[in-house]
Amino acid sequence: MKAYFDTNVLVAASVQKHQHHPPAFELVKAVKGKALQGFVSTHGIAEYYSVLTRAPFTPRVHPSEAGCFLEDNILPYFTLVALEAEDYKAVIRNCINQGLIGGVMFDVLHLHAAQKAGCDRVYTFNLRDFRRLSPSGFSGKISSP
Repeated sequence: MKAYFDTNVLVAASVQKHQHHPPAFELVKAVKGKALQGFVSTHGIAEYYSVLTRAPFTPRVHPSEAGCFLEDNILPYFTLVALEAEDYKAVIRNCINQGLIGGVMFDVLHLHAAQKAGCDRVYTFNLRDFRRLSPSGFSGKISSP
């Protein structure tokens, strides 16, 4: 099964004290064990690093720790979905046509990447927004870990 991972799932998998760590970590383990084919957008890995190193975790995640988790647990096992200029144009037009504002645009980018990769499942802890923003017929593929 092809599974797309939202940034919040990868962050939860990386921080042991995160409230959603156990189920998120199990999903990453499933990708590493080849029980799932994991996908994340190139934007998603940049977002992952940004969130992981700025979130108020105690103790704070040092950039080298974030880099190690990325290099050891994500990049070797996940397929990166690169969005091209035409993808960004389509997503922005979609947001304009729907009257969407603010940061939900980034959720739409994740959904677009998942659809582009032909994913069977999208994992996120932001179910409400992802289901609301998903293309027609795609919301049934969205679940939390």
